[in-house]
Amino acid sequence: MTAILELLGRVAALGGPVVMILLAMSLVATALVLVKLWQFYRLGVGRHGQLTAALAAWDDGAAGHAQQIAGTAPSHLSGLAQAALTAAVQSQFEDAALRARLSSLATARLSVLSSGLRLLDSVAQVAPLLGLFGTVLGMIEAFQGLQAAGASVDPSALAGGIWVALLTTAVGLGVAMPASLILSWLDARIAREAQLAERIIDTALCAGLSQPAATSHRSAPVLAPA
Repeated sequence: MTAILELLGRVAALGGPVVMILLAMSLVATALVLVKLWQFYRLGVGRHGQLTAALAAWDDGAAGHAQQIAGTAPSHLSGLAQAALTAAVQSQFEDAALRARLSSLATARLSVLSSGLRLLDSVAQVAPLLGLFGTVLGMIEAFQGLQAAGASVDPSALAGGIWVALLTTAVGLGVAMPASLILSWLDARIAREAQLAERIIDTALCAGLSQPAATSHRSAPVLAPA
């Protein structure tokens, strides 16, 4: 741990304030990712087994059993499933009004999962630009030193100034790439939850529809003439 802190301190000292800002952004992004992972685990994101079984029971006509399974599902969408199945049994609303109300409830639940992702997206977009900005500033400083040196130019000093300037771009990309990958993964998980929410609403309002049995592609036997 001490070695990592020493390395970060050296990088910050070489890159200047831009690298320090990028390191601070990486810490914020890391903390946000850990919070989102804990939130997804606590809300049961991805645990669709019981809800899928409840929808299958509902399609089979076992309304009471479906409601019971949905009520014990370890998922943040169990409340949506209970509300949809209960409303469908009671039939108190028209289908259009009920669908609109359930869609609003699903949107509210999914918005909880999306909270904070805009900040992570901002880190993924701003970090490489900030790194490039630091490189431009470093290159300007290096060429100013080259101009001030006049005829007695030290190539090693110029090369050192250039690689230090490029360091900020490397740090910016190092912060942006993991943030972008994790953001894509989180968005994909939320999209799957949205698909399940839509399936819950559709199944509750139109039970009994299932995929037709696959037809055989074998040719029918040819009857011999009498």
